[in-house]
Amino acid sequence: MNLLLLLPDELSADGTARLGGERLRHLREVLGVAPGHTLRAGLLGGKVGTAEVLALDATEAVLRCTLDQAPQPRPGVDLVLAVPRPKALRRILAAAASLGVDRLVLLAAARVEKSYLGSPALTPEQIRKHLLDGLEQAQDTVLPDVILETRFRPFVEDRMDALLGPGERWLLHPGDEGPRSPSPDGRLVLAIGPEGGWVPFERTLLEARGFRPLGFGARTLRTETVVPFALGWATGRR
Repeated sequence: MNLLLLLPDELSADGTARLGGERLRHLREVLGVAPGHTLRAGLLGGKVGTAEVLALDATEAVLRCTLDQAPQPRPGVDLVLAVPRPKALRRILAAAASLGVDRLVLLAAARVEKSYLGSPALTPEQIRKHLLDGLEQAQDTVLPDVILETRFRPFVEDRMDALLGPGERWLLHPGDEGPRSPSPDGRLVLAIGPEGGWVPFERTLLEARGFRPLGFGARTLRTETVVPFALGWATGRR
C-alpha cells in the first residue's frame, strides 16, 4: 500500500478519519505503524497528502489527515479492450488505474469466449476492488470509468463516438506497422483486441471510425502483457 485511500464518508469535517477492517489490519500487521507515524494518504476522487496516526488499537485507527495536493495529472488516455480472461482482467484493471486511464470499455468481440461475460470478475464489486489496488500502488485517487459493452457493432456504430469524443485513435493488432509516436497533445484512444487479434469485420468497422493500425511486432502477446506496454507507449508522450 503506497497510498492510504480514504472514502469521502470516512473523512470528518475536522480532518480526522477512523478506519477498521482490512486497512486497519494492514496498518498494524504489514506496515507496523504506531501513534505518531505519518502515511501518504488520499481522498478517493479528491486530493492527496498525509495522514498522521493519532491512535491505534485492535478495533480502529484514528488519523489526522492533511490533504492539500492535487492528484497526479491525467495522461488523457482511454482504452477499448476486448474482454480478456478473468484472471488477466484483474491485473489489467489494476494496471489501467495505475497508469491513469480515464475510461476503460470492456467490449465483447468475436474471439472473446462467451463464458468470460458471465465471470464474477466483471461484477462491480470485483472491478472496483482491483481498480482501488491500482490507485494505491500508483498513489492516485481518480477511478477510471469502466463500461461493459456486450454487443460490438451497436457500440461502435451508435455509442462509441459520443462516449469517447474526439482524439487520436489507434487500433492494435499483431503484426501491424509500428510503433509510431503519438501526438503529445489531446486525447488518445487505444483499441486492443483478443489475443488472436480483431477479426477483419471488426477491424474494418473500427478503422471506419478513425482508428489507425498500430502494432508492436509480429509476436502474438497475452493481453496482460500488451496492455501495460501499450499504455506505457501512450502515457510516455507527456
